[in-house]
Amino acid sequence: MAAVMMMGVTEVEIVVAHQERATLRVGEVFLKVDADPARTNVEMAAMALAPVPTPRVLWHNRLVLALAALPGSALGRLGQLSTASPRAWTAAGAALRQLHDAPLPPWPGRELEEIETNLDRQCHWLLDNDVLPVDLISRNHEIARVALREWTPAFIHGDLQSNHVFVDGDVVTGVIDWSEAAPGDALFDVATLTFGHEEHLTDVLTGYDSSVDLAVIRGWWSFRSLSAIQWLVEHGFDPFAPGCEVDVLKAQK
Repeated sequence: MAAVMMMGVTEVEIVVAHQERATLRVGEVFLKVDADPARTNVEMAAMALAPVPTPRVLWHNRLVLALAALPGSALGRLGQLSTASPRAWTAAGAALRQLHDAPLPPWPGRELEEIETNLDRQCHWLLDNDVLPVDLISRNHEIARVALREWTPAFIHGDLQSNHVFVDGDVVTGVIDWSEAAPGDALFDVATLTFGHEEHLTDVLTGYDSSVDLAVIRGWWSFRSLSAIQWLVEHGFDPFAPGCEVDVLKAQK
Protein backbone atom coordinates (compact mmCIF):
# COMPACT_ATOMS: atom_id res chain seq x y z
CA MET A 1 0.00 0.00 0.00
CA ALA A 2 1.31 3.45 -0.84
CA ALA A 3 0.10 6.99 -0.30
CA VAL A 4 0.99 10.45 -1.61
CA MET A 5 0.45 13.70 0.35
CA MET A 6 0.63 17.22 -1.06
CA MET A 7 0.09 20.46 0.84
CA GLY A 8 -3.60 21.36 0.83
CA VAL A 9 -4.60 18.32 -1.24
CA THR A 10 -6.60 15.34 -0.04
CA GLU A 11 -4.55 12.17 0.40
CA VAL A 12 -4.59 9.75 -2.55
CA GLU A 13 -4.17 6.18 -1.37
CA ILE A 14 -3.43 3.24 -3.67
CA VAL A 15 -5.50 0.45 -2.15
CA VAL A 16 -4.55 -2.17 -4.74
CA ALA A 17 -3.08 -1.97 -8.22
CA HIS A 18 -2.09 -4.48 -10.86
CA GLN A 19 -2.37 -4.90 -14.63
CA GLU A 20 -6.09 -5.69 -14.59
CA ARG A 21 -7.50 -3.34 -11.95
CA ALA A 22 -6.64 -0.51 -9.59
CA THR A 23 -8.51 0.93 -6.62
CA LEU A 24 -7.73 4.39 -5.27
CA ARG A 25 -9.09 6.14 -2.21
CA VAL A 26 -9.47 9.90 -2.31
CA GLY A 27 -10.92 11.12 0.97
CA GLU A 28 -14.26 9.36 1.38
CA VAL A 29 -14.43 8.22 -2.25
CA PHE A 30 -13.11 4.98 -3.76
CA LEU A 31 -12.27 5.02 -7.47
CA LYS A 32 -12.18 1.58 -9.09
CA VAL A 33 -10.50 1.40 -12.49
CA ASP A 34 -11.02 -1.84 -14.40
CA ALA A 35 -9.65 -2.75 -17.82
CA ASP A 36 -12.73 -4.90 -18.46
CA PRO A 37 -15.98 -2.88 -18.41
CA ALA A 38 -17.97 -6.12 -18.13
CA ARG A 39 -16.72 -6.56 -14.57
CA THR A 40 -17.86 -3.06 -13.66
CA ASN A 41 -21.28 -3.78 -15.14
CA VAL A 42 -21.58 -6.98 -13.09
CA GLU A 43 -20.50 -5.17 -9.94
CA MET A 44 -23.13 -2.47 -10.32
CA ALA A 45 -25.87 -4.96 -11.17
CA ALA A 46 -24.97 -7.24 -8.26
CA MET A 47 -24.97 -4.38 -5.74
CA ALA A 48 -28.39 -3.31 -6.98
CA LEU A 49 -29.76 -6.83 -6.42
CA ALA A 50 -27.96 -7.85 -3.22
CA PRO A 51 -30.12 -7.81 -0.05
CA VAL A 52 -27.13 -6.76 2.10
CA PRO A 53 -25.50 -3.34 2.61
CA THR A 54 -23.24 -2.24 -0.25
CA PRO A 55 -21.34 0.98 -1.04
CA ARG A 56 -23.31 3.86 -2.53
CA VAL A 57 -22.52 4.43 -6.22
CA LEU A 58 -21.57 8.07 -6.74
CA TRP A 59 -20.96 7.92 -10.49
CA HIS A 60 -19.47 5.69 -13.14
CA ASN A 61 -18.29 5.66 -16.72
CA ARG A 62 -17.13 2.81 -18.92
CA LEU A 63 -13.98 1.95 -16.95
CA VAL A 64 -14.23 3.86 -13.64
CA LEU A 65 -16.64 3.34 -10.76
CA ALA A 66 -16.81 5.85 -7.91
CA LEU A 67 -18.11 4.53 -4.59
CA ALA A 68 -18.71 6.15 -1.23
CA ALA A 69 -16.53 4.80 1.59
CA LEU A 70 -18.20 2.48 4.08
CA PRO A 71 -18.17 3.16 7.83
CA GLY A 72 -16.16 0.84 10.04
CA SER A 73 -13.24 -1.36 9.06
CA ALA A 74 -12.54 -4.65 7.31
CA LEU A 75 -13.58 -7.81 9.14
CA GLY A 76 -10.12 -9.26 8.62
CA ARG A 77 -7.10 -9.45 6.35
CA LEU A 78 -5.28 -12.50 5.06
CA GLY A 79 -2.09 -13.17 6.98
CA GLN A 80 -3.19 -11.09 9.98
CA LEU A 81 -5.16 -11.91 13.10
CA SER A 82 -8.60 -10.34 12.92
CA THR A 83 -9.35 -7.70 15.55
CA ALA A 84 -13.11 -8.02 14.90
CA SER A 85 -15.19 -9.64 17.61
CA PRO A 86 -16.68 -13.14 17.27
CA ARG A 87 -20.10 -11.43 17.12
CA ALA A 88 -18.96 -9.44 14.09
CA TRP A 89 -17.99 -12.68 12.33
CA THR A 90 -21.38 -14.12 13.28
CA ALA A 91 -23.07 -11.05 11.80
CA ALA A 92 -21.09 -11.60 8.60
CA GLY A 93 -22.37 -15.19 8.50
CA ALA A 94 -25.95 -13.95 8.90
CA ALA A 95 -25.49 -11.43 6.06
CA LEU A 96 -24.12 -14.22 3.88
CA ARG A 97 -27.16 -16.38 4.63
CA GLN A 98 -29.39 -13.48 3.56
CA LEU A 99 -27.49 -13.17 0.26
CA HIS A 100 -27.67 -16.89 -0.47
CA ASP A 101 -31.42 -16.92 0.17
CA ALA A 102 -32.00 -14.15 -2.38
CA PRO A 103 -33.20 -14.74 -5.97
CA LEU A 104 -30.41 -15.65 -8.40
CA PRO A 105 -28.86 -12.90 -10.52
CA PRO A 106 -29.90 -13.20 -14.19
CA TRP A 107 -26.42 -13.88 -15.61
CA PRO A 108 -24.66 -17.28 -15.71
CA GLY A 109 -22.07 -18.53 -13.25
CA ARG A 110 -19.02 -20.70 -13.89
CA GLU A 111 -19.59 -24.26 -15.05
CA LEU A 112 -18.25 -27.11 -12.92
CA GLU A 113 -16.23 -28.45 -15.86
CA GLU A 114 -14.51 -25.08 -16.26
CA ILE A 115 -13.63 -25.01 -12.56
CA GLU A 116 -12.23 -28.54 -12.68
CA THR A 117 -10.15 -27.74 -15.75
CA ASN A 118 -8.75 -24.63 -14.10
CA LEU A 119 -7.73 -26.57 -10.99
CA ASP A 120 -5.94 -29.22 -13.05
CA ARG A 121 -4.18 -26.55 -15.11
CA GLN A 122 -2.99 -24.68 -12.02
CA CYS A 123 -1.68 -27.86 -10.39
CA HIS A 124 0.27 -28.68 -13.56
CA TRP A 125 1.77 -25.18 -13.52
CA LEU A 126 2.84 -25.57 -9.90
CA LEU A 127 4.45 -28.92 -10.69
CA ASP A 128 6.08 -27.84 -13.96
CA ASN A 129 7.63 -24.78 -12.32
CA ASP A 130 8.69 -26.58 -9.15
CA VAL A 131 6.82 -24.03 -7.02
CA LEU A 132 5.71 -26.43 -4.26
CA PRO A 133 6.57 -30.00 -3.17
CA VAL A 134 4.80 -32.69 -5.18
CA ASP A 135 3.17 -34.28 -2.13
CA LEU A 136 1.76 -30.92 -0.96
CA ILE A 137 0.19 -30.29 -4.37
CA SER A 138 -1.14 -33.85 -4.69
CA ARG A 139 -2.67 -33.91 -1.21
CA ASN A 140 -4.42 -30.58 -1.67
CA HIS A 141 -5.56 -31.49 -5.17
CA GLU A 142 -7.41 -34.44 -3.69
CA ILE A 143 -8.84 -32.31 -0.88
CA ALA A 144 -9.99 -29.70 -3.41
CA ARG A 145 -11.79 -32.25 -5.54
CA VAL A 146 -14.24 -32.89 -2.67
CA ALA A 147 -15.70 -29.41 -3.32
CA LEU A 148 -16.12 -30.09 -7.05
CA ARG A 149 -19.53 -31.71 -6.98
CA GLU A 150 -22.97 -30.70 -8.18
CA TRP A 151 -24.60 -27.96 -6.09
CA THR A 152 -27.84 -26.03 -5.99
CA PRO A 153 -26.96 -22.54 -7.31
CA ALA A 154 -27.21 -19.61 -4.90
CA PHE A 155 -26.60 -15.88 -5.32
CA ILE A 156 -22.92 -15.77 -4.36
CA HIS A 157 -20.52 -12.87 -4.00
CA GLY A 158 -17.77 -14.92 -5.63
CA ASP A 159 -14.80 -13.22 -3.93
CA LEU A 160 -15.94 -12.74 -0.34
CA GLN A 161 -12.55 -12.29 1.30
CA SER A 162 -12.72 -11.07 4.88
CA ASN A 163 -11.35 -7.67 3.82
CA HIS A 164 -14.36 -7.25 1.53
CA VAL A 165 -16.75 -7.22 4.52
CA PHE A 166 -16.86 -4.02 6.59
CA VAL A 167 -18.08 -3.95 10.17
CA ASP A 168 -18.62 -1.26 12.78
CA GLY A 169 -18.54 -2.95 16.15
CA ASP A 170 -20.70 -6.05 15.70
CA VAL A 171 -22.70 -4.70 12.74
CA VAL A 172 -22.00 -5.36 9.06
CA THR A 173 -21.94 -1.95 7.35
CA GLY A 174 -21.30 -3.15 3.83
CA VAL A 175 -19.79 -5.64 1.41
CA ILE A 176 -17.52 -4.48 -1.42
CA ASP A 177 -16.04 -5.83 -4.68
CA TRP A 178 -18.96 -7.58 -6.39
CA SER A 179 -17.44 -8.11 -9.85
CA GLU A 180 -17.36 -11.92 -9.41
CA ALA A 181 -20.98 -12.20 -8.24
CA ALA A 182 -23.02 -14.90 -10.01
CA PRO A 183 -25.04 -18.05 -9.37
CA GLY A 184 -22.71 -20.55 -7.71
CA ASP A 185 -21.93 -22.78 -4.75
CA ALA A 186 -22.93 -21.13 -1.47
CA LEU A 187 -20.16 -22.97 0.36
CA PHE A 188 -17.58 -21.32 -1.87
CA ASP A 189 -18.53 -17.98 -0.26
CA VAL A 190 -18.42 -19.48 3.24
CA ALA A 191 -14.96 -20.91 2.52
CA THR A 192 -13.68 -17.67 0.99
CA LEU A 193 -14.88 -15.59 3.95
CA THR A 194 -13.07 -17.87 6.42
CA PHE A 195 -10.00 -18.50 4.23
CA GLY A 196 -6.95 -18.02 6.46
CA HIS A 197 -9.25 -17.43 9.44
CA GLU A 198 -10.27 -20.98 10.35
CA GLU A 199 -10.57 -19.93 13.99
CA HIS A 200 -13.69 -17.93 13.04
CA LEU A 201 -15.44 -20.65 11.01
CA THR A 202 -17.67 -21.60 13.96
CA ASP A 203 -18.64 -17.94 14.47
CA VAL A 204 -19.58 -17.56 10.80
CA LEU A 205 -21.59 -20.80 10.79
CA THR A 206 -23.47 -19.65 13.91
CA GLY A 207 -24.74 -16.65 11.97
CA TYR A 208 -25.17 -18.61 8.75
CA ASP A 209 -27.61 -20.85 10.61
CA SER A 210 -27.34 -23.82 8.28
CA SER A 211 -25.52 -27.13 8.49
CA VAL A 212 -22.61 -27.40 6.06
CA ASP A 213 -20.21 -30.10 4.95
CA LEU A 214 -16.87 -29.10 6.48
CA ALA A 215 -15.01 -31.30 3.99
CA VAL A 216 -16.40 -29.12 1.20
CA ILE A 217 -15.29 -25.96 3.02
CA ARG A 218 -11.79 -27.38 3.33
CA GLY A 219 -11.94 -28.43 -0.31
CA TRP A 220 -12.61 -24.85 -1.38
CA TRP A 221 -9.75 -23.65 0.86
CA SER A 222 -7.37 -25.95 -1.02
CA PHE A 223 -8.90 -24.99 -4.36
CA ARG A 224 -8.55 -21.28 -3.66
CA SER A 225 -4.89 -21.63 -2.70
CA LEU A 226 -3.89 -23.90 -5.59
CA SER A 227 -5.72 -21.84 -8.20
CA ALA A 228 -4.48 -18.44 -6.96
CA ILE A 229 -0.72 -18.92 -6.62
CA GLN A 230 0.24 -18.44 -10.28
CA TRP A 231 -1.80 -15.22 -10.56
CA LEU A 232 -0.40 -13.87 -7.29
CA VAL A 233 3.21 -14.56 -8.30
CA GLU A 234 2.76 -13.03 -11.75
CA HIS A 235 1.15 -9.89 -10.32
CA GLY A 236 3.73 -9.18 -7.64
CA PHE A 237 1.97 -10.66 -4.57
CA ASP A 238 3.51 -13.18 -2.17
CA PRO A 239 1.51 -16.37 -1.54
CA PHE A 240 4.38 -17.57 0.68
CA ALA A 241 3.81 -14.77 3.23
CA PRO A 242 2.89 -15.99 6.73
CA GLY A 243 -0.76 -17.03 6.99
CA CYS A 244 -1.36 -16.81 3.25
CA GLU A 245 -2.03 -19.35 0.49
CA VAL A 246 0.94 -21.68 0.95
CA ASP A 247 0.46 -21.80 4.72
CA VAL A 248 -3.21 -22.67 4.18
CA LEU A 249 -2.14 -25.59 1.96
CA LYS A 250 0.35 -26.81 4.56
CA ALA A 251 -2.33 -26.74 7.29
CA GLN A 252 -4.71 -28.96 5.29
CA LYS A 253 -4.92 -32.59 6.47
